[in-house]
Amino acid sequence: MKQSEIPQSVRALCRECEQELAWRFAEIDAVSAECTERVMEAFQEFKVSESCFAGTTGYGYDDLGRETLDKVWARVFGAESALVRINFVNGTHAIASALFAALGPGATLMSVMGAPYDTLRTAIGISGGAHGSLAFYGVKYAQVDTLDGGPDYEGIRRACAEAKPDAVLIQRSRGYDARRALTVGEIGEIVRAVKSVSPGSACVVDNCYGEFTDTVEPTMAGADLIAGSLIKNPGGGLAPTGGYIAGRAELVERAAFRLTVPGIGGECGCTLGNNRALFQGLFMAPHTTAQALKTAALCAAMLQKLGYKTEPGPFERRSDIIQTITLETPENLKRFCKGIQSGSPVDSYVTPEPWAMPGYEDEVIMAAGAFVQGSSIELSCDGPMREPYFAFLQGGLTYESGKLGVMNAISEMLDK
Repeated sequence: MKQSEIPQSVRALCRECEQELAWRFAEIDAVSAECTERVMEAFQEFKVSESCFAGTTGYGYDDLGRETLDKVWARVFGAESALVRINFVNGTHAIASALFAALGPGATLMSVMGAPYDTLRTAIGISGGAHGSLAFYGVKYAQVDTLDGGPDYEGIRRACAEAKPDAVLIQRSRGYDARRALTVGEIGEIVRAVKSVSPGSACVVDNCYGEFTDTVEPTMAGADLIAGSLIKNPGGGLAPTGGYIAGRAELVERAAFRLTVPGIGGECGCTLGNNRALFQGLFMAPHTTAQALKTAALCAAMLQKLGYKTEPGPFERRSDIIQTITLETPENLKRFCKGIQSGSPVDSYVTPEPWAMPGYEDEVIMAAGAFVQGSSIELSCDGPMREPYFAFLQGGLTYESGKLGVMNAISEMLDK
């Protein structure tokens, strides 16, 4: 469906929701402004200059831009050290490297927000028997389930007191679950609960989808390591690939050994001319994240008025950019994704179909007409083909284009 074909009734519903959301949009902009100030201060403190944008080849020794970006990143995220690399192929790669940094043979990993995101389960060894998983190296796995969709603080304390896990995994976003995303305050409370009974446990946060949705990050609340993808929030829609790890210097160095090889770590890794995009993406990230949050809030408001369950609700504070919509039938999920795809700037002529994506337990349908393949900060929508047929919408490089995409998806779904 072309934008010009969006029914006037859908446009009127959009205008009504925008008026109701005006105060919420102002709150989102205020968070973006504060985060932008922190980013600006970091750029200025470490004297980012044109020379930082030059790329390296081969081994990548003495890459000024790479080394400066690590320092800027650590400052922005309130961490001792950071590892920002295009060599990470996705967020799962960065998170797994962070876990390997905190664990050794025979160690115990405890996930305290239920089962982790689908792709990470294979890396841990919960599902499948992949060579080189944490389980392959003898790492034991334990789990504390959520309590009414939130952290079970008492259950976490009890489990950590008994198991004394070497590392605790805290997943910030909802992933493919119906639970809400964790606030940074809740993450800090989890860290305190863990440390009160097992001070030696390293708290590792899967920070994907959560960066810059608040004025603080988990490393500012006591987390030992955070990790995520550059083609989500912190890349600002400009990073072409990559991931990051930030936190305690010793653990970041170990993660660098996992990314490359022990003895070399972060000293190597050419940037191939991508430094400019990574710096500029970080500079844009707070604003771009705000655009995605506004798009999500509008989507929730419109779908809620049409009788669908949305999580979070349109006026709730958000801790990630993911919007969950319960679409109830496979046909609704397919049509909604088709509408998002046809309302995209890239590959708008493609019709998404469910398929068996590697690392996922169910067939997944994914709409993503993005400038960077798989970029979740650009408007996309996906979901597993299982009841109750959740759609997980995220992104929107600009609110204006995100709004058009949402209206297009709703029009497609209503045009049965």
